[in-house]
Amino acid sequence: MKWYLLAAEKPDLVLLDVVMPGMSGYEVCKILRDDESNNLMPIIILTAQGNEDDKLTGLELGADDYIIKPFNHRELLSRVKNTLMRIDRNRWANPLTGLPGNIEIQTEINHRISNGTDLAVLYLDVDNFKAYNDVYGFARGDRCIKLIADIITDNVHFYGLQSDFIGHIGGDDFIIIAEISYTDVLCENIIKDFDSKIPDMYSDNDRNAGFICTSNRKGEMMCFPVMTLSIAVVTNENRKLENHIQVGEIAAELKKKAKSINGSVYLKDRRTR
Repeated sequence: MKWYLLAAEKPDLVLLDVVMPGMSGYEVCKILRDDESNNLMPIIILTAQGNEDDKLTGLELGADDYIIKPFNHRELLSRVKNTLMRIDRNRWANPLTGLPGNIEIQTEINHRISNGTDLAVLYLDVDNFKAYNDVYGFARGDRCIKLIADIITDNVHFYGLQSDFIGHIGGDDFIIIAEISYTDVLCENIIKDFDSKIPDMYSDNDRNAGFICTSNRKGEMMCFPVMTLSIAVVTNENRKLENHIQVGEIAAELKKKAKSINGSVYLKDRRTR
């Protein structure tokens, strides 16, 4: 295949030898990476040269991996497989936070339900985020989302287990999949951290006032409190869970109740059926 056909063909992975007729693998790699549409195209460079500078050149040009010849065929297959898996995860990840998105979230919930293990699914939703976005703009809104993702990640790492799963559903909605035993401590500390850091995202005047004002579609001025956090906790402690759809429906009911309560709160599902 000619190098200029690669972009049109969109192969699953590109293996480039550094020494090729007419154009080096480095040059082809650079051309492909200069086109933003090829950012997620996996590229592995093969070379007989073991020089560290040659390796760095390939990586700096955007290669995902670098294999020195002669190589073990098993090693090559493993590296190809691992590169494809990593790129595939990146495709499904939320572009703002880098956290797994909806496909991986649904798969993870269904997988853990099928295993019959101790399960708690925490749905986190930020109250009054849209109003903040309207007043402060999308750039500041994105900074808030990244801050919230950091708050969640830091607390899960500190109070949870390595096996816990963190996902970003989209916008201001996040999810945590953990074990039941420490969900209270986890929710309490996420809320504490959230409530202490989010006010700093507001101007001094808005923070002191405790609210912001913006006009709705009818041109009417409306005021909204500083953002708070609502967490719905769905577990298999009292009843059997079937799939991610059922978990989402239960969480939606809990979040609706949580949002009717002033301030940041978490509610756990206590029903047996």
